[in-house]
Amino acid sequence: MNGLIIVDKDKNMTSFDVCHQLMKIFNTKKIGHTGTLDPIATGVLVCTIGKYTKLNDVITSTYKEYIAEMVLGEQKDTYDIEGITINSSDKEVSKEEIIKVINSYQKKYEQEVPIYSSVKVNGMKLYQYARQGFNVELPKREVDIKEIEVLDINDKTIKFRALVSKGTYIRSLINDIGKTLGTYAYMINLRRTKQGQFDIKDSYTLEDIKNNNYKLLDLEDVFDLDIIDTDDNLFKQVNSGVKQEYNKEYTLYKYNGKNIALYRNGAMFIYLNER
Repeated sequence: MNGLIIVDKDKNMTSFDVCHQLMKIFNTKKIGHTGTLDPIATGVLVCTIGKYTKLNDVITSTYKEYIAEMVLGEQKDTYDIEGITINSSDKEVSKEEIIKVINSYQKKYEQEVPIYSSVKVNGMKLYQYARQGFNVELPKREVDIKEIEVLDINDKTIKFRALVSKGTYIRSLINDIGKTLGTYAYMINLRRTKQGQFDIKDSYTLEDIKNNNYKLLDLEDVFDLDIIDTDDNLFKQVNSGVKQEYNKEYTLYKYNGKNIALYRNGAMFIYLNER
């Protein structure tokens, strides 16, 4: 079984929990996902099935859209509501200043990776350093906040939308916004509404999927690709992984109406035929 499915992840589940549930539903161990969501987060989690797990890195690299909520006046060690308060401030910030500062983050900048994350430094995950009380220099990554806009301000609670590059931590963005405002801030809610072309409106809850209310996506639904029906001679070439000329980045080869291989830039990318 090969396919993709857009899951609307529930809160208090890890991304692996979702994959584990799908393994049971589809009776396969070969399930992957294309971008981890923290347990606190909900929304778009694109899951791949079977040989399409090889698409994970391709899909992960796309921009992601989030709707986030933050609270001013406190800093948590995890930068979100599940952490312990480590700093607080009574500073009052005007709505005009909040909007101005948030809008100023529509840019590329060096973002510090949060200590409570699974990024590895010297072979150990950062959250392991935090839990053991070890000091470690936090790595920085260039992130691209392509779009950002304030949706609502209610006293110290702010809701905003952001379209960001791979590797962006929204809770770190919120922590940075708090610093720029001269106070502190932490995340209370996060919902991923898009990942590349995949939209929350086309997603399914695990309950939907369990009740057989879902649609699996195939390669034609995901990529702008050439589709070539092979004759016997071309089938033998493709089946053997021979390089081919190409017009588009992706080419899907079929034989007798059946997918046999996905090529990328003229080279075999995913072999689909069952020998």
